[in-house]
Parts: sequence; C-alpha cells; structure tokens
Amino acid sequence: MMLRFLGWLFTVGFIAFLGVAGGVGYVIWDMSKGLPDYKQLALYEPPVMTRVHAADGTLVAEYAEQRRLFVPINDIPKKLIQAFLSAEDKTFYEHQGLDWPGLAAAGLRYIQVKATGKGQIVGASTITQQVTKNFLLTNERSVERKIKEAILAHRIEQAFNKDQILELYLNEIFLGLNSYGVAAASLNYFGKSLNELSLEEIAYLAALPKGPNNYHPFRQTKRAIERRNWVLGEMFNNGYITAAERDAAQGKPLEVNPRPFGAQLFAAESFAEEARRELVQIYGEDKLMKGGLSVRTTLDPKLQIFARQAVARGLITFDRKRGFRGPVKNVALDGDWGETIGKMKVPSDLEPWRLAIVLEVDDAGAKIGLQPKTLISGKIDKARDTASVPLALLSWARKYVDGSKLGPEVKKAGDVLAAGDIVYVAPDKNPGQFHLVQLPDVEGALVAMDPHTGRVLALVGGFSYGKSQFNRAVQALRQPGSAFKPFVYAAALDNGYTPSSVILDAPIEFKMSNGEIWKPKNYQDKFYGPSTLRRGVEQSRNVMTVRLANDLGMSRIGELAQRVGIYDKVPNQLSYALGAGETTLLKMTTAYSIIANGGKKIEPTLIDRVQDRYGKTIYRHDKRECAQCGNQTWQEQAEPELFDVRPEVMNPYTAYQITSMMEGVVERGTGKKLKLVGKPVAGKTGTSNDERDAWFMGFTPDLTVGVYIGYDNPKPMGKGRTGGELAAPVVADFMRMALRDKAATPFRVPKGIELIPINVKSGQRDLFGDPGVILEAFKPGEEPPSKTTIIGDQVATSGVPLDGTSAQPPESDAVIEGGLTTGTGGLY
Repeated sequence: MMLRFLGWLFTVGFIAFLGVAGGVGYVIWDMSKGLPDYKQLALYEPPVMTRVHAADGTLVAEYAEQRRLFVPINDIPKKLIQAFLSAEDKTFYEHQGLDWPGLAAAGLRYIQVKATGKGQIVGASTITQQVTKNFLLTNERSVERKIKEAILAHRIEQAFNKDQILELYLNEIFLGLNSYGVAAASLNYFGKSLNELSLEEIAYLAALPKGPNNYHPFRQTKRAIERRNWVLGEMFNNGYITAAERDAAQGKPLEVNPRPFGAQLFAAESFAEEARRELVQIYGEDKLMKGGLSVRTTLDPKLQIFARQAVARGLITFDRKRGFRGPVKNVALDGDWGETIGKMKVPSDLEPWRLAIVLEVDDAGAKIGLQPKTLISGKIDKARDTASVPLALLSWARKYVDGSKLGPEVKKAGDVLAAGDIVYVAPDKNPGQFHLVQLPDVEGALVAMDPHTGRVLALVGGFSYGKSQFNRAVQALRQPGSAFKPFVYAAALDNGYTPSSVILDAPIEFKMSNGEIWKPKNYQDKFYGPSTLRRGVEQSRNVMTVRLANDLGMSRIGELAQRVGIYDKVPNQLSYALGAGETTLLKMTTAYSIIANGGKKIEPTLIDRVQDRYGKTIYRHDKRECAQCGNQTWQEQAEPELFDVRPEVMNPYTAYQITSMMEGVVERGTGKKLKLVGKPVAGKTGTSNDERDAWFMGFTPDLTVGVYIGYDNPKPMGKGRTGGELAAPVVADFMRMALRDKAATPFRVPKGIELIPINVKSGQRDLFGDPGVILEAFKPGEEPPSKTTIIGDQVATSGVPLDGTSAQPPESDAVIEGGLTTGTGGLY
C-alpha cells in the first residue's frame, strides 16, 4: 500500500508539474508574442548632445534634449564600472540575465507588503533587466511587465556579450540634472571628464541610479552622502578598494558644482545663438538636439573678448556723456537688505559689475552693501559685504536733462544717491572702493571677419546678452548712411569714371513725387566746389555723391549693391546713394570684405565644419576640392593645388582704387581716429539723418571690422554724434588689441595698377610733394585727363539747369520718392 501511495503521489506530482510547466510555458509563449525586437539594440543610436567649439577647440555651447555623451566601454574607467556593479548588480558577470536569489527575496517581500499593507516593495533587477526596461519596455510596476522583462533579459544575454550590455547601460541611465549616461553626469555634476573623477565622486555617481532626486546633492545632502558611503562600503566588500581608500573617501564632503547648460564661453553668447540658428537652418531642430554633432565654429575666443570690451567701453563712454538716469529702484532700509537685493536678477555677463544698495550717504561718498552671492545650491549666501563709493568715483553722474544738456556738477554724494537706492557698481583698483555705473540705454554691435573666407572671427550683438537676446549684428535693420558711399563710387569707377574725375560740390534740388523739394546738403552745411572722387569719399560729401549717382544712374549702383549682398533689391531712388536703405551690420561687413579681398564674392559664416557622431564630416564651409590631399605617401609629387572658386563681383582694380580712397578717409578724412591703430587701415564712417545711426566700417588686408551704434528704437543721439565720433573709436580700440602682435602689412596692389600724382581739386597730373597732391591709383590704360571736366557743371548752383530745361537731367534714371528722404540730408 505504501508503494502504491508513493506511486500515486509521484503520478499526481508529475501531473501537477506538467500542468505548472505547461502553464508557465503558455504564459511565456503568450507574453512573447508582442515583445519588441531586442535585436534593435545592436543598431541603437541614443540621442546625443551636440557640442559647439571655437576655432581653437574651446567649448562654446552645448545643445540637447537629453544631455548625453556616448562613451565606448573601453574608455570608461575600471573603478567607475566597479562602483556601478557594486551598487546595482555585483553578480553581473556571473548570471544569465536574472538574479534568481534576488528575485525570490523580492517576491517574498512583495507578498508580505500586499498581505500586511506595510513596508515598501523592492526590486531585484539586474543591469540586463534595467537595460531591457529602459530601452524596450515601460516603467510600469506589474507582474506582467516583470515577466516580459525577464524573457527579454534572457534573450539579450544570448545575443550580446556582457561588455556590450554594460556599455548600453552606462550610456543610457538617467542620473539627474538632465544627465543621461555617466560621461554627461561627470561633466554636469563635477565639471570633469570620467578619467579625472576621484573615488568619492565615482561612488556618488554610482549612488544615483536608484533615484537621483532621492540623493540630490543640495536638497538631500545627508541621504546622498549616506548612499555614497554605502557604495564605497560595497566596493570594499567586493574587493575593489582597500579599507584605507574606503575610509578616506567616506570622510570627504560632497562637493558638487553644477555645470551651466547652453553657452559656455564668456562674452560669446550672441555668437553661440547665431551659430545655433545657422545649424537649425541646415539640419533642423531635431538633428541639433539629438544628433550628437561636433561643430567647429569660426570664433576666435581672444578676439571675441576684445570685441566685447571695445563695444562695452564705447557704449559706456557715450552713455556717461548723457548723464545719470537714476537708481534701478529705491527700497526701504528695514530688515535684511541682503535678502532684498539678493533676490534681484542681474544679467550673468555683467561681471565684474555688481548690484549694490546704498546704506549711508555723506558729502564724501556713500556706503554700500553688495549683493550677496548665490550659492550653487541656489540659496543666498549669509555673508554681507559692504564697501564705499567715493565722491570722485560718482562725480560723472550729473543729472540727465535731455540729449544735449546735463544738470549741475556733482559736489557731494547726496546730489546723486540716497539711502535705499539700488545701483550698479564696478570695482576700483583700490580695494573696498567701487565706481558708480549704469547700464547704457544706447546699443551697438560689432562684427570682425576674415575678408578672404567670410569666417566671422568675433560677433557682439549688444551690450549684454543677459539683458537682451536681440542680436543687433544680424537682426537689426539700420540705415548705413555714408558707409554706403564707397559702393556708389565703386560703381562709377566700373563705368568709365576715374579717381581723377571731378564732381561739382554745389547746391542742387530735386522735386519729389509728392511735390516737395529735396535739397541734399553736406553735414557741415557748406559747399566746396569742384573736387575729385577721392575728396568726395574722404570728406563724405553728400551733394557730390548725389550728383554722381544722378549722373551715373541708380540702376548701376543698385546692381553692385546687390552683387556684394548689401541689399536684395535697390529701388530707383537717389536717397539710397546716401545710405537711406536699411541693411544689417553683417551684410555691410561682408560687402567691405569683398573690397578688402580684391572683389571676390564670399559668404559670411560662423561654422567651419560639422561632423556627425561618428566623426564623419558632413558640412564644410570651404568648398574647394583637393583630390591630392588624401594621398597617404609622398612620392615626389607636386604640392596639392587649391583653386580659387570664389566668383568675382567687383573689378579687382576698382576694389584697390576704393581701398586707396578709404585709406585717405583714415589719413585725412572723417576716420582719423583710426590712425591710432598705427597700421595700414582703410575705412568709412556712416551717420544717418539726425544722428540716429553711427557706423564705422574698417579693414586691413586680412581683417574687416564693422561697428554700428544707435538706440533700439531709433532716435537722435545728439548733434555731433557721428560715426567718426562714436563708432570709429570702438573699431580703433578693437583693432589696437587684435593687431597688437601683428606686422604692419600694406594693402596688396594688383599688377598693372599705376600710381600717378594728382591734384585733388583739378584731377590733373601734378608734382608729387606739392600741397594738395596725392598718389592716385589708375587702372591699366587709364590716365588723368589733360583738361578738367566737372560732372554736374551743367546745373547752376541754384539748382536751375543752365539750359533752362528740367531740374533733373534727362539722362538720369533717378527718382525721388516722397517720404523717403525727410529732412535736409545730413548723412555723413
């Protein structure tokens, strides 16, 4: 009977086993039907951060939805791998995807929690299971998801080796601060690459996968240190570190320094944003944010700093001449003044300027409290620092009356400041003393470009990117004024005129289509009689330019302006000859670069090269082809030859003639402040009606610089605030710094150009060295005339034609449209 009972028991057990096995098999079969294809992991391309670098390799900016840098497993430090294995899956290299003892313990815990309603459910996921969940499944907590996870984990273990699985895990795992993967987390938490991490930093990163918010370095500091120290203990238990290493690392504080996202290089925010827009235009937003592009820009960090300094100095200098506009605000001095100003936001790119509150005022100066620093935790520092603003460092701050008037001189600090005033201050060379400063309300921009390639070496879009993200170098449409005149004269030189051509500088008037009379005038409201083309450029003569445009025809001028990229279309209106049309600083700088390089068309660019995530070049600004550059060995073959593919849009002789004239602008004309550079410089000033826009465009043989200054909502800046007064000093300041270590290179003279001494009034050959005689550049085959012919002499100084016909010569195609040329000129 016992044997029969045992046989029956065995039969029942076997049947039950078959039933359970069949049930489990059915569940596995049923669950397997809708599982995702795990083989796609072999083709996985995670969203990777795009990194933008300057020309010298300096990091400029980063862009990503998920901040991730993919790092191959062979480049991940061994200690970091050991830390993650100790914290997450110590038997990773031993199991086949599932930790059965851990699963059993987790199952019992699950039953206990469900039965009692107390405690917390714990997981027993291996790294393989976490890869399965992160890549192929959801975060849903259910038995069904765990079964699917187990099935896929087993299949993944069969298809991939352990290092491949670990590589996916370490590059995908979310570790807080928008960091995906260990490489991004290392940079974002500590500002270090993986191989620079210390043991305690490695352990902290390994503590984060279970829940980054639970171990936040600032909000949950105590828990974070406890979890980090637990990881260190597990590393010791697993034999990865010694007891001494464990104890030393556990005794260290948690020092996290979150890394900012976006622009990384000081003073390059405007450049970085424009480069981002260019990338979006080429590749789209999705590719930029997820494609892991490596972008090499044209930016020269040193020149960018110089550009920012020059623009800031120029704007501050002008702004101070318009007086002090008062404090940012005034508050009651009760409670903690540090909390009051600590909460106020200050543009991040204003350093070393600081916000301060006036605590006391006497005749000799003011005592101020400096805005406390914001700690990396986001809290306001408890320290309270005070300093002083002596009378001498605020005496500039006379009361602002209007554009040309200031209040009485400042004799005591109380004339300017009062207790409770919140103001900006800048440190003085004497410790503990500060200057009173204010944010300029006038704005400006600067572009520095390589004239041969169009590479933008520096770009400043305004006084402070933190204050205003509007990029005035590329987005602001402004009137260039007389900065456009060189292209009027270039068009003339391309159409039969010579540098010795003489134009009459005398009153003239035109009837506009609305019936009003337009009388162009020179800036000084004087007329100077007959003068050569050179004199018209050097002294920026409005009337001469209008007469020339009237005689030449605006269609020829417009054609050239379109070829060099200043305007897309030029209306048939004489006012455009004086720069009344609107354009951008970047377009004007590009056009002047074409003159500087001898007439070759260039396209402005902020991007040199773009590589994809695998290092393959997918974009290159330089379109020249070099078939021989890929040769692996030298077999006495000739050097590779690169052909110039730039189209010619201006006669190279004309380009040099205009360059020579604009050298005269610096030597004798409206751009004399550029003589301070001490090297060969050509350029042109530009001022629009009522001094609303002030420009200077300057260039050397290998550098073009453009600057404009004006209010964002254009309004008069005051009498005498011309391009030569406001913009030229900024260009000179920048060039002095940029060319400090460069040789004084003369402008390149094309072969065939002949230099002939010319009298600037008669336009005829004269003796070199005599007063009023200049060496003038003539094209091959050209010579100065034996007899002076004055362009515009057929019109009397009253503006009435000598032959009694019309006020506008019939051969002219120029039209004056009503409303476009308001005022009496004044473009300078």
